[in-house]
Amino acid sequence: MYKRQEGNCVIEQSGHGTVTIGSVEKFITENAWEKGWVKPIAVKNERKESVGIIGAGPAGLACAEELRKEGIQVTIYDRYDRSGGLLIYGIPNFKLEKHVVTRRTELLEQSGIKFVHNFEVGKDASLKELRKKHNAILIATGVYKAREIDLPGSDLANIFPAMEFLTASNKKGLGDKVQLFDDGTLNAKGKDVVVIGGGDTAMDCVRTAIRQDAKSVKCIYRRDKKNMPGSSREVQNAEEEGIEFVWLTTPSKFNGKNKVESVEVNKIKLGEPDDSGRRRPEIIEGSNYNVKADLVIKSLGFDPEDLPKLFGEDNLNLTKWGTIKIDFDTMETSVPGVFAAGDIVRGASLVVWAIKDGRDVSGQILKFINSNKKLKEAETSRLIQQQKDRLDGFLTQTLSIEEKILETKDLKLLSELLAKVSRIKLKALQELTEEELRGDQTFAIFLEQCDSLIHQIQLQRIARNTAST
Repeated sequence: MYKRQEGNCVIEQSGHGTVTIGSVEKFITENAWEKGWVKPIAVKNERKESVGIIGAGPAGLACAEELRKEGIQVTIYDRYDRSGGLLIYGIPNFKLEKHVVTRRTELLEQSGIKFVHNFEVGKDASLKELRKKHNAILIATGVYKAREIDLPGSDLANIFPAMEFLTASNKKGLGDKVQLFDDGTLNAKGKDVVVIGGGDTAMDCVRTAIRQDAKSVKCIYRRDKKNMPGSSREVQNAEEEGIEFVWLTTPSKFNGKNKVESVEVNKIKLGEPDDSGRRRPEIIEGSNYNVKADLVIKSLGFDPEDLPKLFGEDNLNLTKWGTIKIDFDTMETSVPGVFAAGDIVRGASLVVWAIKDGRDVSGQILKFINSNKKLKEAETSRLIQQQKDRLDGFLTQTLSIEEKILETKDLKLLSELLAKVSRIKLKALQELTEEELRGDQTFAIFLEQCDSLIHQIQLQRIARNTAST
């Protein structure tokens, strides 16, 4: 976000150089960490309520931090072996150093937030099972499903989606053993690399490839530089680093025997604007030619996964774009007590928006929990009063039995009264289950009354039996 602000800075436009907001923010943040000013959350009042968060990316982490400040017990479930989502595996290290992410997640862990890694909802537990376990659930999975390009030769080896390439590179940078990188498959070193796409992820791919000592790196994009969706600064950086941009070009076929050897492309001209207002790409007939490629990386954007199917929850409603449908006032999904935030709601977007969404949804979740707590307290109060009334009825019955014990000399009747008292006591113990009532003095008096009556009846029976003999 700050890069866009810097690009529009009036001082920059006047020729004096932009105010580097990002550098200022970084200096302040690093200074705070170095001096020990950033500390774990000090929770003043711990609460029993818990929230399960699916996804340890920016939205999930931001929500977890805010809820923990309120004393809520938070568990974050994530499919990967590290927390951070795209921050840890999607964004290259030269743009975001990984210790920045890990120190933050470690701080959250020290604050009492529990992380469960290598956990897949729908496989290790269904959404319904998690919902039963927690007072509320947040879905903050992001969007990871790569958009495909259906062309002849797509099944050839060495054609990969962007996230697969970036994840391998980032894992290697973190010190992991990555077989496909180690055997050269996902390593761009010495190769002619072709990246298809023009967004920020495509820029991450081309700049990562050049750092891996690729022989050549070409970025193929179907529109011109002016209409490129990615950051203009990223494009400028890539050009300075030696990446070749092939504008107004689109792939039509992947060539090769077992693995890709070249990409057949066509030149493009921009026609009339489409529904989005952007000029529509049109293929120029007879303009096709081949671009040499040992490694092709597809960076065409991301779509949401089929979460209802993945999570085993048919009642989870989606929008026409496949994102989760929410009530924008409460951020709650169609499943009661299940909320959603971040890219899985708004589609692939900026990290700052995911963080904002995470903070916003924390407030809505807290309202939901507090509202349910009040309803539960009201229901408990009603049940206790109901059971108190029932206890009064049991007491009345025992008082009437006491009078009959004193009046009768009939052994048969005494046996019947003994059985009746025992039944009343047993029924009271079965029906009056509220802990608050069980601790009440009236309940203790009732039990003592029952035991006293049983004792009286037994003494009366002994006396009658003795008198009759």
